[in-house]
Amino acid sequence: MPQSLPLPRPLPLLQADCANCFALCCVALPFAKSNDFAVNKPAGTPCKNLRQDLRCGIHTRLRDQGFQGCTVFDCFGAGQQVSQVTFGGRDWRTRPETRAEMFDVFPVMRQLHELLFYVDQALALPDAAPVHPDLRRLLAETEQWTRADAGALAALDVAALRGRVNTLLLKTSELVRSKVPGRRKNHRGADLMGARLSGANLRGANLRGAYLIAADLSGADLRTADLIGADLRDANLRGADLRGAVFLTQPQLNAAHGDPKTHIPDTLTRPTHWT
Repeated sequence: MPQSLPLPRPLPLLQADCANCFALCCVALPFAKSNDFAVNKPAGTPCKNLRQDLRCGIHTRLRDQGFQGCTVFDCFGAGQQVSQVTFGGRDWRTRPETRAEMFDVFPVMRQLHELLFYVDQALALPDAAPVHPDLRRLLAETEQWTRADAGALAALDVAALRGRVNTLLLKTSELVRSKVPGRRKNHRGADLMGARLSGANLRGANLRGAYLIAADLSGADLRTADLIGADLRDANLRGADLRGAVFLTQPQLNAAHGDPKTHIPDTLTRPTHWT
């Protein structure tokens, strides 16, 4: 990597563009038969639902067919970055020599794009202004890595980079949540699976990495709560208020259940399966 950072550039697209990807999430990644996937699939093997045109044959029926896991996965745009930038549009089907390396690089790129997503979110928070300069430096460094060649990406210590980013994201969370009046609950990494939290005051709470699978959060106040890494699979968010939630992602919403009374950030989309 060069020692000097580049001038700021537009970030790579941080959402999936399947039309410009070689179906990497459907081929490179493994599936384990579970409530999220109807079948086992080894890494590097195309999903049985993948068509010849690299599109999903059951895309509109994934939940009905037992592939809920596909509806909550997000590559954050890593698929098209690997396909079109790292490998310059070389398709693993017609250029089989790229196959193993491409599939190895994809998970690394996915992590880089996820970090870009979170840092970009942090930079949009005015209360985090004290750490914005450091965030911008890490944003530039991470963005530069997304343009590295396959060999450099395979050798990258992405865990170390993630650790540096996470330190700043923690500071961001603390700065933002410190503006919430009163005592703020700390449930970081807590096992709250199936917890009865209907109507709970969780405003400004620390829910980083919390297990909220099938938790009842109906009517809960989750404004400005830190939800990075929180597992919201089958959580009941009907009537909950998630406005201003810190580091909430679209896949987390897609994994949960909500209704028209659920308040979500303007930057996210109401999932189609919510009733």
